[in-house]
Amino acid sequence: MSGPLNPDWIAADWGTSNLRVWAMGSSGILAFAESDDGMGKLDRAGFEPALLRLIDAWIDRPTRIIACGMVGARQGWVEAPYRAVPCPPVAPNALISVQTADPRLQVQIAPGLMQAQPADVMRGEETQIAGALALHPGYDGVFCLPGTHSKWVHVSAGEVVSFQTFMTGELFALIAGQSVLRHGMAGDGWDQAAFDGGVGDALSRPEKLAARLFSLRAEGLLNGLGADAARSRLSGLLIGAELAAAKPYWLGQPVTLIGSERLSNVYKQALADQGVPARTLPATDCTLAGLVAASNQNARKA
Repeated sequence: MSGPLNPDWIAADWGTSNLRVWAMGSSGILAFAESDDGMGKLDRAGFEPALLRLIDAWIDRPTRIIACGMVGARQGWVEAPYRAVPCPPVAPNALISVQTADPRLQVQIAPGLMQAQPADVMRGEETQIAGALALHPGYDGVFCLPGTHSKWVHVSAGEVVSFQTFMTGELFALIAGQSVLRHGMAGDGWDQAAFDGGVGDALSRPEKLAARLFSLRAEGLLNGLGADAARSRLSGLLIGAELAAAKPYWLGQPVTLIGSERLSNVYKQALADQGVPARTLPATDCTLAGLVAASNQNARKA
């Protein structure tokens, strides 16, 4: 029977809903595991057992684990205080150590970032940004990280200069699933023309967003607006409103999207319609590259 992997170190992406871990060696990824033991379902005493359920068989000696995400939130394993921008997205002297019962675990957590005015925070995205900068050294411009809470981030000279968060994905889920509009939005189909129309309407008249939203209900009742068109138009209206507010970030700037392929392509098309070309990077690739950057920085510091 083969023994433990004993990787050089372990990378951990620990969000609200899931935990993902990678055993890392000199040649790259040695193994991968994941579970649904996210921060949202654990109390403070539950984090170490949740981690061990995935990596116990990998290690038989003290091993460094570098984690990012909601594991460092106030409700997480140990709070990793936010770092104020402008600053590099990750820094070797900022990792927060965690006391563990198992002596094999040498856990460090990457802090999130904060902005005083306008008040804003991020946790987890900073590691993706660090990874994107590691994959594309010297990049100056804007990152957009679409998702439940979309982030628009200005980076320059390797530092996060400013950022702004939009609750676009959460608003879509609430409106499509719990508002009066839910009656006309069953399914998961897509209507590109309806989406494009919604983006255009919201960009041209963002102050009419609330009225445009109710018109989806009225058009369904009076004009037979289908569920696919209604959902797509809702998405377009909300993303269009986000783009209108985030215009100081994307206008005249290089833009790179970090996220899932599906959602990144939706934003890419909306930006293209405004004459803004954007490239895309997979979120997982950026997360892992960011954790590698944090590990390398920490090794150099030591």
